[in-house]
Amino acid sequence: MITLIPIVLLIIEKHYASALRFLVMYTVAIMLTFYYLSANSTGFIAAFLVGYCGIVVQFMPSVITAWYVIRTTKIDEFISCMQRMHIPDGITIALAVVMRFFPTIKEEYGSIRDAMKMRGIMLGGGNAVKMVEYRMIPLLFSCVNIGDELSAAAITRGLGGKVKRTSVAQLKFGVADSVLIAAFTATAAIFIGSKYFKL
Repeated sequence: MITLIPIVLLIIEKHYASALRFLVMYTVAIMLTFYYLSANSTGFIAAFLVGYCGIVVQFMPSVITAWYVIRTTKIDEFISCMQRMHIPDGITIALAVVMRFFPTIKEEYGSIRDAMKMRGIMLGGGNAVKMVEYRMIPLLFSCVNIGDELSAAAITRGLGGKVKRTSVAQLKFGVADSVLIAAFTATAAIFIGSKYFKL
């Protein structure tokens, strides 16, 4: 049920395709896991599916939450929030660069994919080796360059300086935040108590 919370938040933000994709993957993984574990199936395919679905079930909630945070959080609001919590600038800069990094890499990969399609280099065209060579190598070089550029941009905007950085974004801690924190804290306490202390 907790996993549904970020999916509902994605729907509220009108990211319907992402919410549906995550929901389908998570539901299928849970159904396959319960089916194969209950049937005590043996063999390579059963073991592979159980392992794969177990990984999806364990890590998918974190992936969904991270996807929601990256897609809906503005960098200036994130930095302002981190400063108000007195988080060190080293951590703030690193997280801000990471939040910018993955969307930029997605756009870069889309550009490389379109360029390769124009040249007829596709997985279905029998050029799998060329596809890996012509797509992954430029993407790796782009990752290095984008990381350097984002770090330089963060420092240029005043992050890490001696003077405290101001922000236009005004953040307030409201009642809904308190309710969510209390709900997640209670849920975590119930989970830890039931799993490790058999309460």
